[in-house]
Amino acid sequence: MKRLVLLLATAAACWAAKAGGETAASYVPLPGGRFESVLPQGPVATASTPVDVQPFAMRRTPVTIAEFAAFVRAHPEWQRGRAPAVLADARYLLQWAAPDTPGDRVKAAAPVTEVSWFAAEAFCETEDARLPTWLEWEYAAAADATRVDARHDPAWRRQILAWYEKPGGEALEAVGGPPNVHGVHDLHGLVWEWVNDYNALFIAGDSRTQGDPDLLKFCGAGAINIIDRDSYAVLMRIALLSSLNAADTTSTLGFRCVRPHRGQP
Repeated sequence: MKRLVLLLATAAACWAAKAGGETAASYVPLPGGRFESVLPQGPVATASTPVDVQPFAMRRTPVTIAEFAAFVRAHPEWQRGRAPAVLADARYLLQWAAPDTPGDRVKAAAPVTEVSWFAAEAFCETEDARLPTWLEWEYAAAADATRVDARHDPAWRRQILAWYEKPGGEALEAVGGPPNVHGVHDLHGLVWEWVNDYNALFIAGDSRTQGDPDLLKFCGAGAINIIDRDSYAVLMRIALLSSLNAADTTSTLGFRCVRPHRGQP
C-alpha cells in the first residue's frame, strides 16, 4: 500500500512539474488560404500575385528563455562558448548568467533573444518543427483579434506601430499577450522573429549572390520592393531580417516554430 501511495505521489509530482511550464509546446492550427503578401510574388517586381498558403500549425507563443535553457542543457553543443562561431556570433545568449543558466537578469517566461538562426532552427527540430517561412509568418501576423486580415485597418496599423515608437533597452515582458483570431500570441509588440527564408526575401534585388555593387541592399534597402508602402511595421521587419546573417544575434530577435497541421492543436 505504501508503495502504491509513493508511486501515485511521484506521478502527481511529475504532473505538477509539467503543469508548471515543462509541458510540450502548444501549437495552434492555421487554415491557410489565398493571401496577398506585401512582397512581390511572381515575375513582376512591382505587383504581388496572390498565393496559396498551405495549412500549418504554429507555436502559440515565442520560445521562452526557460524553454531554451532546457534545450541547451539537453544539447550542450548549443551552449554559449560551445556553439561554433560560424553558427552563433559573440553576442549569443550574452545576457545569461552562465552557458546553461539564464540567471536573475532575465525573466524565465520572457521570449528568448540573442539566438542565431542556426540555434533557432536546431531548437525547432527537437519539436519536429521548423522556423516559419516569411509567407507563413506574414499570414499569421496579418490577423487581429477578430479578423484573419486586418492590415487595411488604419487603427490596427497605428496600434502596431506604437510598439516601434517605444524606447529600447527595457526588460522583455513574459509571453502570452492577447491572442489573435487564430489563437496565436505576441506576433506584434514583444520581439522580432526569425523566419526560415530570411535571406531570400529579396531574391530579385539581393546583392549577395549577384555581385551587385549596391551595398545598401545588404542593409535592407531591397525593402523598396515592398508593394504596400503603408505597411511600415512590416517593412521594418523585412529590412532587419534581410540585413542579417544566419549566425547573427540581437537582443530583440527571438523565434517561434511551425510544423505541418496534423489535425490537432
